[in-house]
Amino acid sequence: MTFLILIRLSRPSRCQNFIASHNLSTPQGLQVANPFHICFWRGNFTMFHSSNFECLIVLSIYLLVGHHWCYLSQKKEEPTCEDPRQWHKVDAKCKGNKQSPINIVTKNVIYDKSLTPLHFEDYDVKGSSKWKIENNGHTVKVTLSTSPKIRGGGLKRRYKAVEFHLHWGIQEEQIYFAGSEHSIDGEKQAMELHIVHIREDALDLTDAKNYADGIAVLAFFVKIDEENKNYATLISELDNIPEKDTTSQMEALPLSSLIPPVNELVKYYRYEGSLTTPDCHETVIWTVFEKPIQLSLFQISQFSKVHFGAKNSTYMSENFRPAQFLNDRHVYWSSASSLLPPAKVLMLALILPYLLNSLFQ
Repeated sequence: MTFLILIRLSRPSRCQNFIASHNLSTPQGLQVANPFHICFWRGNFTMFHSSNFECLIVLSIYLLVGHHWCYLSQKKEEPTCEDPRQWHKVDAKCKGNKQSPINIVTKNVIYDKSLTPLHFEDYDVKGSSKWKIENNGHTVKVTLSTSPKIRGGGLKRRYKAVEFHLHWGIQEEQIYFAGSEHSIDGEKQAMELHIVHIREDALDLTDAKNYADGIAVLAFFVKIDEENKNYATLISELDNIPEKDTTSQMEALPLSSLIPPVNELVKYYRYEGSLTTPDCHETVIWTVFEKPIQLSLFQISQFSKVHFGAKNSTYMSENFRPAQFLNDRHVYWSSASSLLPPAKVLMLALILPYLLNSLFQ
């Protein structure tokens, strides 16, 4: 954490000596503005007292700016930002044991008969109020004006949708490098859509974090295929949010128009995890669908025309967190029909002719 400390000094050099002796960095050095002297340092602030430190300590303490987290694709332009490998410096929760995303290894998933098809309530309703679309410096985020809900599918309660956002890769010439956060057996897709839901009785996302099951995120892979006209409105708004902290109002859409048909969403994976950006809070029930959304390469590439910062900054691309360790968690699967591991399938293929032959003898 970076702090701004206002100190009244009788000997300014003492401040610099104190910082040096405690191995604290001063990227902007000691700036003198009598009778106050402004010291910047990086590190965890602790109250201290020293008879040799001749000052009236801390007339005011202001939080100047926290560790700035970023993606690896931003490091060249912002070498001091904390990339995913260092997010625990931004928030210790990012080093927890239930982090997301993960690589789903299908041979290890466990069939759970309670994972029936989810019920989508008001997903097909187009609200009268507009959606807020924003470039928050990390992704394109859309805040909903209505509250479609999900229930069933092993969830113990209803959850209301509050926002959705995306993660994507980068196109280099004719090759598009995948940018989804989750992967299945090591295979990623071009993009990933996250629809964030909170408990129906929670006030907002912050309040939802107070509950062990406070947040439920639906994750959809986005595959390069034919043009998806249902995304035309969303993509056309990207020109209005070219840089960080720009927002716009867009026409509301039925959420169902942005995802595959509900009857094709019966196969999915379920596990307990976290938010995939700081503060990496571990109160998330993840549902990762097998059926992908389809967008054209041109449509996907439009997301990389917005910037991480100002208009002359790096284009927003590869805004994904690498896969995290599963640790002692389990991943559950909604469909029993696809769970036979290859070895068992092979054995069945070998003994089936024998069984059939026995029946007809």
